This record gives sequence, structure tokens and C-alpha cells, in this order.
Amino acid sequence: MLPREELLKGVENRETAARVIDQAEQALKTWEVVVTDFLSPPELVEMQQMFGRLTEVHLVAGGGYPQAERQRLAIARSELPLELPQVPLAAVSIAGNFLFDSATHRDFLGSMLGCGIVREKTGDIIVLGEQGAQAIIIPEMVEYLETHLTQVRSVPVNTRRIELSELKIREPKKKELTTVEASLRLDAIASAGFGMSRSKMVEFISAGDVRVNWKEITQPSQLVKTGDLIATRGKGRLEVGEIMVTKKERYRVQLTRFI
Repeated sequence: MLPREELLKGVENRETAARVIDQAEQALKTWEVVVTDFLSPPELVEMQQMFGRLTEVHLVAGGGYPQAERQRLAIARSELPLELPQVPLAAVSIAGNFLFDSATHRDFLGSMLGCGIVREKTGDIIVLGEQGAQAIIIPEMVEYLETHLTQVRSVPVNTRRIELSELKIREPKKKELTTVEASLRLDAIASAGFGMSRSKMVEFISAGDVRVNWKEITQPSQLVKTGDLIATRGKGRLEVGEIMVTKKERYRVQLTRFI
């Protein structure tokens, strides 16, 4: 048995964590690979940190493509080989003419959930503009969606299985920049990285629209460090690179913005 209470100590996503611990214990008992549903980025980070303390099991995460936000975890005894192809994933095309009635990520997700699919069974959704979208799901739901997902907004759609290699992934654009700040406060670094006023960034942070390493942060005074990933809703992501102290005792920070 795993040290459940010790593992759950300080965990925010306790319900998810308890469920994944159950699955890990099943993997230990049966000597089989056990796979979770899709996890959100905060859940994924927390599960990986939680199980990083254990030697009995190991994990591999997969979401269909390298930058996928929502991923499934495959869990196995540490003695067993575990590779990415052991994470079962499928993809579907949701094709229609959205030229005169454009649909957002929320619209496609809403239509999928409206068919009776629960969120945990769906991964990332890639919106393709007027052509529709592609979605990553658990393989067991493909046939169901092919039959039941026939409309998004007012647009009739054709839902069919596609290969993961057919996913139309847009590589994020990178922009390297450097800022010099008096402190490493989140509001200072993020406002410089995203090119907005500090007061506007404070509004984003206070509203819960900013995450650091996928954890929601609502304190502008939170300090950041090298390697931190800052995500702001609607603005993209920012990675904190090398931090150096100048002769005037200010911080020169290398930043990479993903658009």
C-alpha cells in the first residue's frame, strides 16, 4: 500500500490525487499498466510531483503531441518498461463550414459535453478556424462521438476518426527579451514579458487569470525564479530564463514569450 495520507499532504487537487493513488495501487497489485483520464495542467504537475517521491511506480504522460496541455498518465511498477505509446489516445476531426458562424474552443467543447462526454475523457481541442476543429479523446469515445456529434452552434459537422499524425499543430512562436527590474515580483516580470502596464497585470493576477507553473496565483507580490512558466489567459506563456544581478543591484531577467 502507498502512504496515502503523506502523499495527499498539501495537495490542492485532492479528489484527483486520491483517484490516481487508487490507480497506482492497482498497477502495483496487478503488475499491469494503468492509465488515468485526461488531467488538466495543474493536476498533471501535482501528480508528477506527488509520485516523484516514490520508487515503487513510474509514470509517463501523453496528450497526442509534445505541447499538449491536457494529458493522460500511464502508471506502472518501476520494474516494468513504460513508454509513451502505452498511453492510449485517439483523435477526431470535427469538420464543417464555419465561415459565417465561427466557433470557439468553448463552442466545440460545449457541443462535445452536450453529447454526454465528460470533460475527463477529452484532451486538447485544436480549432481550425472556418474548417472546424480536431479533438483528442480516449479511444473508447470515438465511435460514440462519430454518431452523436453532428452540430456545433448552427453548423452541421461531420465527426470522424483521424490519425494523431494528422493533427494540425501550430508550433508556438518564440520571442526572446530581456528586462531589468527592481524586484522579481510576478507583476513586474509578467508585465514586462507580456508588454502591458503593471497595473493592468495586477488586474489579471487579482482576477485569477495568471498561473505560475500551472498553479493559479492571485498575489502580485509572488516572487518568480529561473525556470518558472507564467501563463496569462488570452496572452500566451512566458518562461523565466537566466536571472543576473546588476552592479546597481537590480535584476536582469532573460524571458522567452510563447505566442
